[in-house]
Amino acid sequence: MSKIGGFKPRGRLCYNPFQTLRCGTKSMLITNGRIITWTQPNIVLEGRALLISDGMISEIGLNAALRAKYTSEEVLDAKGQLIMPGNICAHTHFYGAFSRGLGIPGDAPANFVEILEKLWWKLDKALTLDDVGFSAQVCLVDAIKHGTTTLFDHHASPNAVEGSLNIIAEKVEEAGVRASLCYEVTDRDGPERALAGIKENRDFIEYTKKMKPGGGRIKATFGLHASLTLSDKTLELSRESNPQGGFHIHAAEANYDQYDSLKKSGSRVIDRLEKFGILGPGSIVAHAVHVDAKEIGILAETKTWMSHQPRSNMNNAVGIGPVESQIRAGVKVCLGNDGFSNAMWAEWKTAYLVHKLWHLDPRRMNGNQVVEMAVYNNAELASLAFKKSIGVIQPGAAADLIFVDYLPFTPMNEGNLPWHILFGFHESMITTTIVDGKVLMRDRALLTLDEEKITREAMVVAPKIWERFNQ
Repeated sequence: MSKIGGFKPRGRLCYNPFQTLRCGTKSMLITNGRIITWTQPNIVLEGRALLISDGMISEIGLNAALRAKYTSEEVLDAKGQLIMPGNICAHTHFYGAFSRGLGIPGDAPANFVEILEKLWWKLDKALTLDDVGFSAQVCLVDAIKHGTTTLFDHHASPNAVEGSLNIIAEKVEEAGVRASLCYEVTDRDGPERALAGIKENRDFIEYTKKMKPGGGRIKATFGLHASLTLSDKTLELSRESNPQGGFHIHAAEANYDQYDSLKKSGSRVIDRLEKFGILGPGSIVAHAVHVDAKEIGILAETKTWMSHQPRSNMNNAVGIGPVESQIRAGVKVCLGNDGFSNAMWAEWKTAYLVHKLWHLDPRRMNGNQVVEMAVYNNAELASLAFKKSIGVIQPGAAADLIFVDYLPFTPMNEGNLPWHILFGFHESMITTTIVDGKVLMRDRALLTLDEEKITREAMVVAPKIWERFNQ
């Protein structure tokens, strides 16, 4: 583990993703794939090739034409697989990785607040700075294997605040994916730690400003836990510390958040956050399950992003939000995973199914609405955050790509593609992951991370975290 606060972006790593690639090459030709562009409207291209230069898609053309035009470029043969933009996750928690298999002492949590108190607020306190790095690494392995190339993380480690975002950033840089990072400011651990969280966000935001102008795979925003653990004073200090705006916060995940906000301020959660200047076109509100029509209108008017996490909502039994109404009202609803696996197609499938069950109506949440959240809105959010075109295959867009080994046995076209994904795609079909033009996984072999080593080290760390959790 490198020293905290000492993270520096690494240069281009010298790697050999396929035998003919020259170490340090900045361009390659991807051939022999069926391209799903996710442009609007979406186009499925046959017999095309992609020229990748300096991390960007620089040209799309017929296979034979580009092969003849660029005879000296390295060639990556997709072997007939689908070539798609990488998946994007609008809200996740790397810090929660070591909860997998963790037993909670005593009676099982009976409601959302008990889940926070008995699980998450004990687990995050059990993390050291080293643990923060290991927790990020296992999630990054998971992301690359599952074709998730851009993630918006929301971190918490109350006993290891200072330098925690630098540790995560170092692991992200090593892995090769894109990530927007922030620290979860909260009053639940007292004023000193609230101030420490504010400082960690502010310091990391300032640090990332000094990185590669207009580029880079690591960005920063300002993290806040939720209205239910934030005082007026802390909200004011956070806004003063981040005057340009751009926050990442949980909101109205459970009804308790609304009751707490009404008791503290006489306002509902979204109204309260608007009052303190937390909302806006650079901010992400996660969940928004229990919001009323006025709050939905505020989210739309302020152009605040909202992230939907159906697997988490089901697991926490907090309900399913009025997502279709939010979309209709003009809210930019995205799709995240809240720390579940980075298999984003699993989140697609859950969103598609749970709204039908929740409303007892098979007509609810059609495949195109899932695509609007998971593809187009996620891509727009990522493009805004990273200041480049992400989540689409077209000249000038970031070369963040995945190969999918899917052989349809019924016709597949632009119109029915969402249903092929919902009913036919599995993350195990992803064979290659590319970010910024760099191959991170080829033929299911990770090239930037040593999964066996990371897993072995995590198996040593996890029991110690669990021991501290139970103390």
